[in-house]
Amino acid sequence: MKPPLAFLSASLLASLSLPGAETDLRVTIQAGVLEGKEQGSVRAFLGIPYAAAPVGELRWKPPLPAAGWDGVRMAREFGPRPMQPTVYKDMVFRDPGCSEDCLSLNVWTPSKNAKAKLPVMVWIFGGGFLAGGTSEQRQDGVHLAERGVVVVTMNYRLGVFGFFAHPELIRESSHHAAGNYGLMDQLAALQWVHDNIASFGGDPANVTLFGESAGSFSVSAQMASPLAKGLFQKAIGESGGAFFSGGLPQEPAGAYAAKLAESVGKRTGARTLAELRAMPAQALLDAVSSPSGSGNGLRFSLDVDGYFLPEAVSALFAEGKQNDVPLLAGWNRDEGGLPSANGADAIERMRKTAGDEFGKEAGEFLRLYPSATEQEAPRSAADFAGDRFIAFSTWAWIDSQARTGGQPVFRYHFDRAPPTNFYGKKTGAYHSADILYVFGSFDAQPQVSWTPVDREVSALMQSYWTNFARTADPNGPGLPGWPAYSDEGGWRVMHLDSPAAARPDEFRDRYLFLAREWGK
Repeated sequence: MKPPLAFLSASLLASLSLPGAETDLRVTIQAGVLEGKEQGSVRAFLGIPYAAAPVGELRWKPPLPAAGWDGVRMAREFGPRPMQPTVYKDMVFRDPGCSEDCLSLNVWTPSKNAKAKLPVMVWIFGGGFLAGGTSEQRQDGVHLAERGVVVVTMNYRLGVFGFFAHPELIRESSHHAAGNYGLMDQLAALQWVHDNIASFGGDPANVTLFGESAGSFSVSAQMASPLAKGLFQKAIGESGGAFFSGGLPQEPAGAYAAKLAESVGKRTGARTLAELRAMPAQALLDAVSSPSGSGNGLRFSLDVDGYFLPEAVSALFAEGKQNDVPLLAGWNRDEGGLPSANGADAIERMRKTAGDEFGKEAGEFLRLYPSATEQEAPRSAADFAGDRFIAFSTWAWIDSQARTGGQPVFRYHFDRAPPTNFYGKKTGAYHSADILYVFGSFDAQPQVSWTPVDREVSALMQSYWTNFARTADPNGPGLPGWPAYSDEGGWRVMHLDSPAAARPDEFRDRYLFLAREWGK
């Protein structure tokens, strides 16, 4: 039953309008009627609440359903982004600002027919589980939607609000679990899609979950979680998997919660859960965040809580317990930055790394990451930095799914270097560069001198991504053939550049080596 207007908040009342014209911009979902706007040739519905505000006593609890409304709710502006410090200056937002009341999502649809049953692509943004939001222009779904898919992007809780664990939270939980609230927000958004996306012309039985960096980590975690079973049918991961480099063991949930509670307690002076819930959101954020430039803030990430993740993600995949869906995943060539210009320094650093980190296997490490000359050492050093940062964890996810899953896997290597990055510097195929190509959102960075080749690679990637969303196969007419990634297929990888081409994985032995060494 929808609540009467007397029970709605002032902010919600302000977003309502009386019935009028523009009925083609209106849809009816379970919570009420929405009015969107035209964006290009598609319809956009922005700032739709998919869960109740996680404030007060709902801070650090799984999300609850959003309240309904009477009348017509305007859905033309982005909702507030999650609480976060200013970390990445290349994140340019178009929302009202940060708020703990942030659980909204956005829909772009090319359909004006609720019966169209188009493929659905649900995006999870990155930002280290610390920063980010859906209002960044580079993540607008308009260009993908123009290719015949429905695109959904969602906000989810970050940092201390999304990934905090405390012994009292474990005790009050009916599942004896704490943490992973941001992942449960993503799950709630997926459930919202299942229940409502048909109203926008989407097919709830054909949903692709995709994300980049922390968003890609999240996709792998949703594949692992038994709670997400059946809510998506395909997955795309761009630079990241919750298979932690270094083989670091996950602490037992109770020990992890006690340790984190102590750290937050020292920062805030609040020792009990009640005191922490009573803190204003900004004061709590300031207390746990890094003072400008100090790098001394607390970091929060997913944990093995026994509920959303009954075991480590890697263990769930190794045992074949994951949600077994087709997977398309990969990473960027220069995740670790461009090779250093100082070849002699790179030789010395690689030799030191070999001895310090790999001991008696130092020789094998240097064989796999050649570093004997001033020409080869800088490239190997950059490769190893990228592998340690994010490439190895992505490979481990891909390889595990290829070995224990029964669905096709497609692996890519993004080789296209944009003319410059956001700051005007040449940084190669840097971490997150792929977002602009997947979404075709070059207008988000007009200061970059984009070329026709960049637009060609973008069109190619959008075709692959949307083909995969339709059929679980990126291939299509006029596209370079992309074989599945498998032992039988020679472990071939699609290199995304101009021209694009699939080639055998030339570095597979590197990752098998790292898996052995870091898994000890």
